[in-house]
Amino acid sequence: MTQSSLYATYARANLEFEKGEGAWLTTRDERRFLDFAAGIAVNSLGHAHPHLVEALKDQADKLWHVSNLYDIPGQHKLAERLCAATFADKVFFTNSGAEAVECAVKTARRYQYDKGAPERFTILTFEGAFHGRTLATIAAGGQAKYLEGFGPKAPGFESLPALDIELVKQSINETTAGILLEPIQGEGGIREIEPSFLKALRNLCDETDILLILDEVQTGVGRTGRLFAYEEAGITPDIMAIAKGIGGGFPMGACLATEEVADGMVPGTHGSTYGGNPLAMAVGNAVLDVVLEEGFLDNVAKTGLVLKQSLAGLKDAYPDFIEEIRGRGLLLGLKLKMPPADLVAELRKEGLLTVGAGDNVLRLAPPLTIGQEEIDFALQALERALDTMRAAKADSQ
Repeated sequence: MTQSSLYATYARANLEFEKGEGAWLTTRDERRFLDFAAGIAVNSLGHAHPHLVEALKDQADKLWHVSNLYDIPGQHKLAERLCAATFADKVFFTNSGAEAVECAVKTARRYQYDKGAPERFTILTFEGAFHGRTLATIAAGGQAKYLEGFGPKAPGFESLPALDIELVKQSINETTAGILLEPIQGEGGIREIEPSFLKALRNLCDETDILLILDEVQTGVGRTGRLFAYEEAGITPDIMAIAKGIGGGFPMGACLATEEVADGMVPGTHGSTYGGNPLAMAVGNAVLDVVLEEGFLDNVAKTGLVLKQSLAGLKDAYPDFIEEIRGRGLLLGLKLKMPPADLVAELRKEGLLTVGAGDNVLRLAPPLTIGQEEIDFALQALERALDTMRAAKADSQ
């Protein structure tokens, strides 16, 4: 193999994909794979969705980039639609989830500053979280493996070791600006946060005048069977970071906030050269066209339930490998009795693409458009892979 000119930051699979259609990918040598990773929960509508392709091509013929020195009509349209469908009044567009989280943190700190409390800048987070790869977001996530080798941890973040409301209460002090968490920890192992805990956090934030910040980069835009996962708990955040699914494969994200909280973000406080460019806005609006269609989210919820019930049967058949089925909608995980890498590799041989997560979890995040045929293929691939691993285990004993 020739020496690559790329940073060696990824342990890449030896696969080169040339085209995709729906939930399927095809390699340069014409092998087909069912994509149950969806670019790590990014390709919300699958590959080459006709409506997204048409929107991107149409915009590409007109205008790509002008910067935020000028008005971009697509931004106004997408922001108004996001606000109409959520708790939010204001939106800032970014290029990624990490940037959306950074904007959320800055918005929270600026809110406290404008209220006359500049000392309130600390953000409380939770063990197992993943909020991005920038210096600030790895500090927010608090995981040692992502912090090692990059100098002192960025100040202003405190990672709590447990999802315990009494611990949160004890941790709030005169420097606390807000609480940041994912409604379902994705990278941390598809760990659902109980609705009762989210409700308790919401009440606590109201009582102490700190902000509830949700990272819905992975859980948002229909992934859990609702437009956003916070809806399940019957609460609303003050600030929310989104990305992944809203672009359907095109790099984009957004920070959403209430008007009161966003008021401090005046000219000069934040910016992005590429954020909200016409291409991204065209695709984001096209994604919402589909996701907000009547019945779409109901179908995601039903499909997710069918898949989860089928996986529960798989757990019963392979108790020597599977401990638990986790997640909601089409963000699901198999908690394994070993690291997921071997199963990911074995599934790849069976034509099924998956991705690992923390806590020994195999993550399943297929396009929201999958049907029974794809579910059947995935289950058969899982059975064959687990049978192979069971036989290899028996041979080694």
